[in-house]
Amino acid sequence: MKKDFDQWNNRKKKTHEEEKCLIFYEREVWWCIAGVNIGVEIDGKHDLFLRPSIVIRKFNKDMALIIPTTAQDKHGKYYLIVGGDDGKSYNACLSQIRVISSKRLFRKIGTISEEDYQKLIDEVAKMVKGLL
Repeated sequence: MKKDFDQWNNRKKKTHEEEKCLIFYEREVWWCIAGVNIGVEIDGKHDLFLRPSIVIRKFNKDMALIIPTTAQDKHGKYYLIVGGDDGKSYNACLSQIRVISSKRLFRKIGTISEEDYQKLIDEVAKMVKGLL
């Protein structure tokens, strides 16, 4: 697959320069400007390089820990399907967890249930514990 790093670099510069004052919370699902990434790192799609992502930890107004999602029907220990209040299911890619600037948040899609959020946190904790 050919990746357009030049187009992404232009979009990344614009994203960096934008002044945003977003209010976001844990459990929310946002369109996130994920970009074009290296190798198997998950990419954003279309002209804005967007990817639905779940905010799992808000560190401050400028930084969050997110888990990108995929529309593909993937299963295994690094995937978890969670439900949103928008009626959609999101397949969270646990292995793609990352810290982002809130400037990457584009538009809120919905919020996952408290029960599914707790399952997500438990799976992340289990994954990290396995590294120790």
